[in-house]
Amino acid sequence: MLKIEALPAFTDNYIWMLQDVERRVCAAVDPGDAGPVQAWLDANSGWRLSDILITHHHHDHVGGVEQLKARYGSTVYGPATERIPGRDNALVDGQCIQILGIELQVIEVPGHTSGHIAYFHPDADEPWLLSGDTLFAAGCGRLFEGTPAQMFTSLQRLAALPASTRVYCTHEYTLSNLRFARAVEPDNHDIARRFEKTTELRNAGHITLPSDLQTELATNPFLRSGEPSVAAAASKKSGSQLDSPQAVFAALRAWKDSF
Repeated sequence: MLKIEALPAFTDNYIWMLQDVERRVCAAVDPGDAGPVQAWLDANSGWRLSDILITHHHHDHVGGVEQLKARYGSTVYGPATERIPGRDNALVDGQCIQILGIELQVIEVPGHTSGHIAYFHPDADEPWLLSGDTLFAAGCGRLFEGTPAQMFTSLQRLAALPASTRVYCTHEYTLSNLRFARAVEPDNHDIARRFEKTTELRNAGHITLPSDLQTELATNPFLRSGEPSVAAAASKKSGSQLDSPQAVFAALRAWKDSF
């Protein structure tokens, strides 16, 4: 049995702990801070941190890697084209790895950074995705290194996964992202309902993740750039008629950057 648990880090990061409950072996995803992982292992004696999975090189995702590797002897996986501290296995698009007895497929999703990767578990009943800072709940990552065209293509790849796919991203940005989504589609009832539910969760101090692709396709403006209502809003905001979903996406990203 595999369990996935969120460990809060910094102000809004989540370090995902993948846990093989029967064997008491676990893997940490994007541990920007070693402290929460060490605290979890101290509180759960008898567990072994076998692996560390990295999606991209930003410090809030890799800052704790070397400390954890030195203490627990963990194997570190990360994108081949980025400088990942302590990396043992450099991963490229289409590669499959075995972690905790399960298969993960590597998907290159440049945009937020040039070498960002995601990890997809293609389970027939409950597929799930570790999306890092590419696909957020109701949003997507800023373009620090990649282009709008790259991020658009990356998000389209993720959007093509099964609609039942659970999405584990690495920041608690859902509420602020939904505020932007409401500005883009004020008449979208799915967004309105999700905003209300998310507000209740955050007011109660609860996490809003994981999401799922079906929800994202209905409420995430960055996956909806082909919708007439989204295209109209982006065109109005940019002051020009946008003639393709990719152009709509670029305008949405620029709008969100200053929202």
